[in-house]
Amino acid sequence: MRRTWHQRHRDELTVGQRFADATARVLGSWPFIIGQTVVVMAWVVLNLAAWVRHWDPYPFILLNLMFSVQAAYAAPVIMMSQNRQAERDRYQAQADFDTNRKAEHEIEDVQVRLERIEASMRRIAELLEDSRSQGA
Repeated sequence: MRRTWHQRHRDELTVGQRFADATARVLGSWPFIIGQTVVVMAWVVLNLAAWVRHWDPYPFILLNLMFSVQAAYAAPVIMMSQNRQAERDRYQAQADFDTNRKAEHEIEDVQVRLERIEASMRRIAELLEDSRSQGA
């Protein structure tokens, strides 16, 4: 069975590229955004409502540190995924270009053959006309 360009490209991905794509898929999803929002809201509420033990009192420096660490790791991984996506788009564009060039050559070949057939048909028609005019 012949594999498509997409299957070939997917098979060539490294472990790091697969990880970057999976991370970008998770971090760019609504379940992640909603889940993170719930955790942050719980963090803030628990720290504001705690009467005795505030593990991260206002202005929530530990929460900000956690966001900074998350961003420091997530941003480059997402950028790797975007770079890989751009590479995939270039790969697809090249495959499309190659397909279009092949189709163009095949169409030109068909046009040449049709022109030959037309010329042969005209020649046959001329011969039939000549034979009719000579026979009449």
